[in-house]
Amino acid sequence: MAKKGKRITINLECSKCKGQNYVTEKNKVNTQDKLVLKKFCKNCKKVTEHKEVK
Repeated sequence: MAKKGKRITINLECSKCKGQNYVTEKNKVNTQDKLVLKKFCKNCKKVTEHKEVK
């Protein structure tokens, strides 16, 4: 079945090494600005900020 709603799939990119490590979803209606989360980067081997990219 197809998904309903305004959720879109986004990639999260490490701000240090620029590796795209995570794929997640966000609601574009509620969160219009770019998403920034602190996640573990397997390349840097530490917790860094991951920013939304298309």
